[in-house]
Amino acid sequence: MDWITGIGKAIDYIEDHLTEELDYEAIARESFSSSFHFQRVFSILCGYPLGEYIRNRRLTLAGADLACGTEKVIDIAAKYGYDSPDSFTRAFQKFHGITPTQARSGGALKSFSRLSIQISLEGGSIMNYRLEEKPAMLLTGYKKRFTGDPNEKCLQDHNFACSSRLLQYILEGMSQEHEKTYTVTTNFGSDGYDFYYAYQLPHWALEDFDQDLGEMAAQFEHLEIPAGLYLVCETERCEFPTARVDDLRKKAVSQWLPSSDYVLREAPELGVIHWFWEEGNDAVNHSRWCEIWLPIQKK
Repeated sequence: MDWITGIGKAIDYIEDHLTEELDYEAIARESFSSSFHFQRVFSILCGYPLGEYIRNRRLTLAGADLACGTEKVIDIAAKYGYDSPDSFTRAFQKFHGITPTQARSGGALKSFSRLSIQISLEGGSIMNYRLEEKPAMLLTGYKKRFTGDPNEKCLQDHNFACSSRLLQYILEGMSQEHEKTYTVTTNFGSDGYDFYYAYQLPHWALEDFDQDLGEMAAQFEHLEIPAGLYLVCETERCEFPTARVDDLRKKAVSQWLPSSDYVLREAPELGVIHWFWEEGNDAVNHSRWCEIWLPIQKK
């Protein structure tokens, strides 16, 4: 069964049980996969984590109940899994922009529509890839937890990069690598995932890392990446290849993976940003590219 069909069955299950406590393992079983793999692929294909989808669907239905019904706010809060009216009101106002009381009085509401699976022709395009056995790696980086909020996802990576230049420059200098940055995506869960910018430091920099950086060392983590097989895909050469990574990842998961003899394995996803820059040299500045390394194993 391919991921698209599996996600369709899982969505049917979610929609049928939105007013009940949802077990992520039970959702994943509908797609014949583990909870880890289902949440990971769902996030890649849909652009937001599974928990965000469930929360937004419940708040959409809660808004409709308030606008059209007579149930008490406390009862609607309990119906959609909130422990108290206060927690429900905070979540409701964050999503809709108005309070439950205002919704009952005719305030404008937002709607997050149910996902639907469309049958369409896919593939028929070229994707450059290779399968590589990678050795174990030790990377040093810093992270941010990305929620995958549909309204903010496009800006998350860009804003994170722009707001953490100092940390990047410190690691870049210590690594003595000025044209290659690693990204690490891991700890996938119902609320999102951890995203790191990282570099591979030489032994001399690692030995005195805490001493050299002092209190600032606490902002970094050393990440042990296990050896294993990866599907390695590349973006085209262009000025801003980071903008192409999400589409490339979706293509790999929705087209290549279902037609292969491989599945994702439980390991971090890596990326490599090859970032050349020379003032006034368009030939150099348009030769940048990104790689994504998806951890895979035989079915």
